[in-house]
Amino acid sequence: MPETPIAHRAGPRLPGKVAIVTGGGRGIGSATAQVLAAEGAHVVVATRTAGPGQDTVDAIAAAGGKAELLVIDMADKERVFAMVDGVAARHGRLDIVVHNAAVMGRHMVTERDDTLLDAMLAVNVKACFWLAAAAVPHMRRGGRGRLLITSSVTGPRVTMPGSGGYSTTKGAVNGFIKAAALELAADNITVNGVEPGYIDTPGLARMKARHGAERIAHFIPAQRLGAPLDVAHAMLYLASDEAGFVTGQTIIVDGGAMLPESPVWADA
Repeated sequence: MPETPIAHRAGPRLPGKVAIVTGGGRGIGSATAQVLAAEGAHVVVATRTAGPGQDTVDAIAAAGGKAELLVIDMADKERVFAMVDGVAARHGRLDIVVHNAAVMGRHMVTERDDTLLDAMLAVNVKACFWLAAAAVPHMRRGGRGRLLITSSVTGPRVTMPGSGGYSTTKGAVNGFIKAAALELAADNITVNGVEPGYIDTPGLARMKARHGAERIAHFIPAQRLGAPLDVAHAMLYLASDEAGFVTGQTIIVDGGAMLPESPVWADA
């Protein structure tokens, strides 16, 4: 007999699953943590700053979900491994890891800012490898797993002056997604990502202050900035059973911003 379509199954999409969301205190990370919890997952909100992380945990609890706070610097390899092993030990499983934490910064490629570049490489790229190495043994024991990463259209698709370091790290993230997906597919562990465009998060604050939200939205075909929930819902799909045959891919969430050949279209 054919399998029952997943879409016809009642109830939450992630019942009993245990998820870690890094950078879960603000913006996309907070929205993703809340969406996963609303679908039945117990979410570990891993963040460098306790205050925003606790706000996310409190919001999940207020909505009837389950979450806990873990304060961590994702540039610390040993702490990353300890976090993953500790979560799996406490809950007896680990099903989903969302690496959303990232370091952003601006400098021209001819400028020397090794401190910033090292930080971006550690959190944005190296942490992908650390999280995978730590999580995969637990996911193998559970018979399945989801590794999800917040990439960006900046780097893999487009770029801008001053974003060379950030663009390089996000290009590397997409390379990691493909390589890890290939290596882990036989273990029923999928590896995917989301490439956000202009999303209304704290990271966009400087650009909004300089140009204004309406001016930025003018160049987006959808005529609005994205919301963190727009990205979170893409993450939910990739974390769910519905995406069980999807791996090594990224979903672009940008309101169509990359579709025009030139921004001139917006003034036509």
